[in-house]
Parts: sequence; structure tokens; C-alpha cells
Amino acid sequence: MGIDEDKRATLRRFAAVGAASPLAVVGNRDDDDSEVREAILGYLGATPGAHFSKVRDDLKLGTGEAQHHLRRLQDDGAIVSHRDGDYRRFFQAGRFSDYEQVALGYLRRDTPRGMVVELLRDPSTTGSDLADRLDVSRATISTYASELRGVGVLEAADGYRIARPETLLTLLVRYADSFDDRAATLASEAASLVQYDP
Repeated sequence: MGIDEDKRATLRRFAAVGAASPLAVVGNRDDDDSEVREAILGYLGATPGAHFSKVRDDLKLGTGEAQHHLRRLQDDGAIVSHRDGDYRRFFQAGRFSDYEQVALGYLRRDTPRGMVVELLRDPSTTGSDLADRLDVSRATISTYASELRGVGVLEAADGYRIARPETLLTLLVRYADSFDDRAATLASEAASLVQYDP
């Protein structure tokens, strides 16, 4: 049984990006397996840190099919993954430091991403401000702030301060299209957030 046309169009769109990657799958380009793996590589190039269900759903793959191809890509050294709570997140191999992989995992979550965006935009933002702007409880902000401090995204100090603002801003700007409107808006404002002090 072949691949349905909607799925094939999705795979081809991402496979074109994946085929241009230095990690491209070697093999017969007419082979469905090769096309799927190149699509996964292309997708992860545009959406680093996506978890299994997102890769599967966005590429219109079956669960077993996604598991098979992700395992093959990992075995071949083309992708890496790490456990992030309940999720396993995937990345093209050799593109991100351990810190960037962890940071991208948190940026893939709505509330932590919103916190980082708001703090990059205005470093004096308080926990109450974050709760109001993100429409979540203060307890939710405190819980995520503790996690973000634990992984080095926030500084381990009083208040809420981004530990490596340049790195986080770069990740948000580079992959803004794979996040949300809040990240896209930040990306459009990025030049005004960067200070040059010769």
C-alpha cells in the first residue's frame, strides 16, 4: 500500500530540506523509506526539539512508522534525542549543545516559552506580571521558574533573570516560525533588544 497524496506532499516538502542537509539519508531517492527519513531530518531542522507525537502528527506518519524511522536515524547517527519529563525530544545530530537542547525543550512548552519571551522583552518583569500576561497562576510561574533555574535557563538568584539571554534570543529568533505569535513578535523586535557596547 502506497502513501496517500496528502501525506506524500507533506513528506516531500520536508524531504527537500532534509535532502539538502549534510546528514541526508543516502539511498534511492525514489524509496519511500528514504523520503520519510529525509522528511524527518528536514522537519527537525526547522523544528528542533519536537517530541515524538509532534513529529508523527505533523508528518502524518503512523506510530510504528515514526518509531521505526526515528530509531533508524538515531542508529545511523543522523539525529539525537533526550528525555524531557514525559517527552523524548529529537534534534539533528551535531547542531546543538546539551544546554541548547534542554533550552529548546522548554521553549517548546507554552508557559516556559512565554516566560522567556516576556523576560527577554523586559528583564524587570515580576512573577505576578508573568502570571497576568500568560494567564496562568502565580504557582504555575513559580513551578516553572524553579525548573528553569535547575536547568540554567534562569539564574539561580532572587527574581526572574535569564541566565544566557543571547543564546535564548538566538534560538527564539532562528526558529520563530516553529513557535507561536508571541515568539514571532519577539523575533521582529530582536534588533532593538540587542545592545552593542564597544
